Amino acid sequence: MTTVVPTSEEDPALSVVRFTSELSWSDAGPEVAEQQVSRLCVEAQECMVMNRWLDLTSLMLTSADIVFSNSKVSEKDLECIFTVICNLVTKSKSPDEELEMAKLICAKIIQQPSDKPVLRLKILFNLYNLLDNVYCRFYVYMKALNLAMSGKVTEHIIPSCKKIDSFLKEWNLEVRDQRELFLSVANALKDSKSSAKDSFKFLTRYLATFSGEDAYIMGEAKDEAARTIIEFVKAPDMFQCDLLDMPAVAQLEKDAKYALVYQLLKIFLTQRLDAYLEFQAVNSALLKSYGLVHEDCIAKMRMISLVDLASHESGRIPYTLIKDTLRINDDEVELWVVKALTSKLIACKMDQMNQVVLVSSCTERVFGRQQWQVLRTKLGTWRDNIANVINTIQANKITEDSSQAVQGLMIR
Repeated sequence: MTTVVPTSEEDPALSVVRFTSELSWSDAGPEVAEQQVSRLCVEAQECMVMNRWLDLTSLMLTSADIVFSNSKVSEKDLECIFTVICNLVTKSKSPDEELEMAKLICAKIIQQPSDKPVLRLKILFNLYNLLDNVYCRFYVYMKALNLAMSGKVTEHIIPSCKKIDSFLKEWNLEVRDQRELFLSVANALKDSKSSAKDSFKFLTRYLATFSGEDAYIMGEAKDEAARTIIEFVKAPDMFQCDLLDMPAVAQLEKDAKYALVYQLLKIFLTQRLDAYLEFQAVNSALLKSYGLVHEDCIAKMRMISLVDLASHESGRIPYTLIKDTLRINDDEVELWVVKALTSKLIACKMDQMNQVVLVSSCTERVFGRQQWQVLRTKLGTWRDNIANVINTIQANKITEDSSQAVQGLMIR
């Protein structure tokens, strides 16, 4: 964060007003310029004396456009000028005034996002760090997110997205503000290949905020729900999600526009390759309209179908069943098993002599009531087995202790 260090007796704010006004009126001639500069400086002094910090902020921002566009002003000088302006928020008399001052500064900074976007972003971060009001901080952060996207410099704000959970604790946002935040962060992350999964997570967090609302409010989430489904289907390394359990997604099942998109999600989360091929044969144009590549979808569905076999075939899958389910050749069976292994979707061994895959564990595509019931049964079995082991050990110890006692008596 930039710190203002006074180098003269004149107040830094007054120095900025003098500098920017001289720059603004430089083409008007010496007499006119001097008169206007004096007028603006007097007005600034009046604001300072009367503690009218909001008015002073507005006055200082009037020349901001000229300062940004003037080639004579270096980026270092620009940063210093806006550091002085941003510091005015520390003088505000109330949270409301602080918010209004922050809004004025943000409005001016984000006007031309493609012009010096990194510097503009730096100014907003500086402003953020000077604010006391938590809602003001949220407001400025949202403006910084939008500026980064508009100015195509999202790489400068992505690191802060990792701190969103701590920000949420600090900001204490209402649900509507949380939605705006999650969606904006998802949009900021979506163009970064290394952050694609994080973008998807924030989309799901956005959708998860819709629960129990009326149909009108739920309707706000339809487009993003469909977008999230498509993102899941496109992702070559995502095989598990909880979208089906979300009301924002479930509403698409009977929606005139997105019913087929919902059907596609159900196929990827609950069915196998044959169901996808039937769907694609009828809806190929729809898939293309969403940018889905048929070959990529087949590859993902083969992996998903193999995992589904692993969870339903009692841990023993014949090669022939894999071949028929995945619609592949005999010599490709082991290749797809290895792919599933390296993706950590299944843990297994291949018995080449008997032509079977022996599965010890696998990833579930969804984790709903049925999966919880299976887990409960397994935990119950493990508990009983452990109890039996403990009882056996205790029984053996009693027998051993008795034998030792008898031997002791015989020795005496």
